[in-house]
Amino acid sequence: MNIKVKEYMTKNVNTIKPDDTVEDAIKLVKETGHDSFPVVDNENRVVGYVSAVDIIDKDPKTKIKDIMSKELYVARDFMDLRDAARVMFRTGHSKLPVVDENNRLVGIISNADVIRSQIEKVDPDKVEKLKKTIEKVHGVKTNVRRGKVETARLIPTQSRIYADELRGRIHEIKRGLAEPIVVIKKDSRYYLVDGHHRVIAATKLGIRELDAYIIEVPRNVELGIEKLVRKKGLKSVRDIEIIEDVPHPLVEITFRNMR
Repeated sequence: MNIKVKEYMTKNVNTIKPDDTVEDAIKLVKETGHDSFPVVDNENRVVGYVSAVDIIDKDPKTKIKDIMSKELYVARDFMDLRDAARVMFRTGHSKLPVVDENNRLVGIISNADVIRSQIEKVDPDKVEKLKKTIEKVHGVKTNVRRGKVETARLIPTQSRIYADELRGRIHEIKRGLAEPIVVIKKDSRYYLVDGHHRVIAATKLGIRELDAYIIEVPRNVELGIEKLVRKKGLKSVRDIEIIEDVPHPLVEITFRNMR
């Protein structure tokens, strides 16, 4: 399946106005940590783009409209993410504003989002493989649907998560990015199969529901994960331990190889 820009773009975008000043832009850089911003008018139409390079050595009172780039590369939310990536690569841009048919800003896509799309992507193919595995092992028919699941009802199948990865997931959700989790539903029980860091991140942010791929199995099937959670004593996401002092294994391995 082709991944679309809308699946990975950031919807909550920091913007600046044409009549704002370089001083305002510097303040925005300090507040957000970003180095470039779409310039929008009062109707949220994109009229330009300004970066940290544009404001270097400029008078603090200079208007943004006098230094912003007016010839822009933009993306549409229905574009294939690979096409947007090609545009960024060929033009040297690290970000593209995403606009609708009226040139109104609906999001922004960055090269970091393109990279993220290739990491831990939960797609229908992955879910379908899990579905077929359950059916083959247990000799039953299952059903897959997409829907919202309450985080408080989830039974984890993983007892530990890593604090550094959790911080990353919190950052993603704050930016409006949250891939679906994967759960197996049996009777009224929801077993969390994929997305433990996302669930804890959502819980910490006060988000009560998450989008999910839900694999429904017959009630007369005893799953291996049921035995696993009983053995580990897992009853809710509150039982997940957050490992603070140990980095994610991949980070630790990379660090060790650099020594």
